[in-house]
Amino acid sequence: MADWFLILTIVVTFLILLVVATYVLVYYQHPDDKNDAWFPKLTVVLGIVVSIATVLLLPLDVANNEGYSGCDGYDSVAFCGGLNMVLFWNIIYYLIPVFLFLLIPFMTFFYEADDGLLMAGTSVGGQANSRVAEALKYQAGVIVILGIIFGVMFHQLAESDIPVAEYTGGVDGVVVALANPPTSTFSTASLGETYSADVDYYTRADATVRDQIIRVAVPLPTFFASALSFFGWFVFAVFGGIGITALPLELILAFVHRPRHMDAVEFAEAQVNIRERVNELVDLGELMKIAQEERNLASQTNGTFNPFKGFSKDAREERSTLLEFKKAVYLLEKDVDDFNKCSKHYSTYNPLIPWFALAGGIFSIILSLVWIIQIAINVLPNEPLHPFLNGYLQWFETWFPLIGVLSVAILSLYLLLCALKGCFRFGLRFPFFTLHPMEPGKTYMSSFMFNIGLLMLCALPVVQFTTMAFQDYARYTTVGQIFGIQVQYMKFFHWFWDTQIFVYVFVCVAGLAGVYLICCKKEDRSKSSIYLRDRLRNRN
Repeated sequence: MADWFLILTIVVTFLILLVVATYVLVYYQHPDDKNDAWFPKLTVVLGIVVSIATVLLLPLDVANNEGYSGCDGYDSVAFCGGLNMVLFWNIIYYLIPVFLFLLIPFMTFFYEADDGLLMAGTSVGGQANSRVAEALKYQAGVIVILGIIFGVMFHQLAESDIPVAEYTGGVDGVVVALANPPTSTFSTASLGETYSADVDYYTRADATVRDQIIRVAVPLPTFFASALSFFGWFVFAVFGGIGITALPLELILAFVHRPRHMDAVEFAEAQVNIRERVNELVDLGELMKIAQEERNLASQTNGTFNPFKGFSKDAREERSTLLEFKKAVYLLEKDVDDFNKCSKHYSTYNPLIPWFALAGGIFSIILSLVWIIQIAINVLPNEPLHPFLNGYLQWFETWFPLIGVLSVAILSLYLLLCALKGCFRFGLRFPFFTLHPMEPGKTYMSSFMFNIGLLMLCALPVVQFTTMAFQDYARYTTVGQIFGIQVQYMKFFHWFWDTQIFVYVFVCVAGLAGVYLICCKKEDRSKSSIYLRDRLRNRN
């Protein structure tokens, strides 16, 4: 029977996540979407809940299995706390691809369908012009492409070659198969078998040992977990590495550059600077408009259709210029907001906000340092130099397990926030990357969809990473068996997990990002618009 406390915790946590997700949506949404885009909004709310719930399942898994050593029998081994964690994880493994491949792309296409007509059957120029039909058309292409990719991968790679050591003899000729390197439990969900033994007991002088490989067919949900974790690591290693240094620094700088009252001279200088940048961006917008009209006229004159037109050098240059223009506008809006806080809104500005940012920055520095130390002394070495966080979590597990569970939840959620922050900082610095900032009262549904997709793509790498980092603390968890055995030894993927290449990239990116952000604390906002304007004029 399931522990009533765990069930109550799940219900309360789900309700809290639902309230938090709804608040985030209402707080950040743009006024234009206030009474529109209800289905995309529902997708955003559920996406936030699923993303956060994914990383919170690890502490739940730990809590469900924390009494493992005192349980007897197969059922108690698998579900010591009474919860079927295999079912919980399988639901997540199916939900994430459903959101990533179906709901988020469809809702994005539906939201951005540029026809201005909501109802199917309305015709313009004799053709049906429906947002739903337009979204379905693009969604079909996404399903076909991703279906082929994942279908081929599942057919070719959905097997795990698990090394085991077979101990024969010792007591009554007992034969025991253990994971190699040996662990106290080896289980394969697809075979429905569990082997459990005391390794020291069977490694006796009168026992014989034979190493072999067991090939296990990986079920579909576990394959989704492995494949999505693999692709997600490319994103998380870069964005998470940037964010783990950028997030604390930005919070500290928010306190350092907090709004201060300006005297008359400072006010006049700031006003002139902003006015000049506005005029420059207006000129730039006019140049971009003229260039676009000239290209459209030339295309109509030639009368030829070029399917590869969007990949031409001019098209790439146009997209790059447009992205840089959007970023320049965004930076100008940020400066105007800061200017207003220092002038006409100074009397109504909450002075506690910078101090909260300072507290958050100090807390973030602690979390970032803790993660870097854990990686350096426990994750990357072949033999951990020190248990560090594992020792801290196991110490709390002996007398107050709730502290350990909350610690794992905070550390895991922090990595997700770092990935979001890193994505934004990366997009702000590189001209080829589309910017999707989350600004209170200014965020459109397309930006919501992008960020929710990013959260979901990084959720499974975060779970896998925390499982590796807390391998002693999470030694009896269901997800530890899944990622530590079936996913770890899966075809093709196992090389990346064995070499820990993604963790090395994460650490290197974090170091480089720290050096870069400290040396370049503030963007050259005034130069960007001038540079764009001069480049467009020279090109035209």
